[in-house]
Amino acid sequence: MKKIRIEINHIPALVWGEKSDKVYLCVHGKMSSKESAEGIANIAEQRGYQTISFDLPGHGERQNEDKRCDIWNGIHDLTVIGDYVFSKWEEVSLYACSLGAYFCLNTYHTRKIKKCLFQSPILDMEYLIQQMMVWFGISEERLAREKEIDTPIDLMTWDYYQYVKKHPVQKWNIETSILFAGRDTLQSLEIVKAFAANFNCVLTLSENSEHSFMGEEDGPIVEKWLRDNL
Repeated sequence: MKKIRIEINHIPALVWGEKSDKVYLCVHGKMSSKESAEGIANIAEQRGYQTISFDLPGHGERQNEDKRCDIWNGIHDLTVIGDYVFSKWEEVSLYACSLGAYFCLNTYHTRKIKKCLFQSPILDMEYLIQQMMVWFGISEERLAREKEIDTPIDLMTWDYYQYVKKHPVQKWNIETSILFAGRDTLQSLEIVKAFAANFNCVLTLSENSEHSFMGEEDGPIVEKWLRDNL
């Protein structure tokens, strides 16, 4: 399919599909890149949408940047991208995965977005950080004292932890469908069910899938969910 590389304020991005006044803005998760949007872009084009995707800090073409993929840089970059997208397309919908969904919740809650798809979303970052503390034997007191602690998953920082505690997600008035894995260890099913109930989301649970949805049987599951909800 047609694919054009552009830069938006020095952020590498891809515009997929034939020209349309409707677009899906895709925000990838950790360890991914703008190229991961190809699957949804193919389906979206069949429904008359273009797709735009971009690299988060430290990902894709930005791996060598001295810029962390944290909440502050995430909000900054999503704001830059959002300003561009809303100036170019009449109707904007959103797809976001994992960490990308958390950034969207903190950035786009006041935007006029037509529809939203969240795959394996991080909805409660405080819960995830507390899980990481348990996994790696890190106490809150130690994190407060040392300020930054490197873990096999990511750099854990006291400032980030304090931010997410003070900024829980309280507003999300966008029509949203969620695909969640029954074996996801980054968020609990209770958290996802509560979010879906609070914000009237449609929740699809794939009981035998893991957070990444990279198992042999997961491809058709994700594709069916996209086709049913896009």
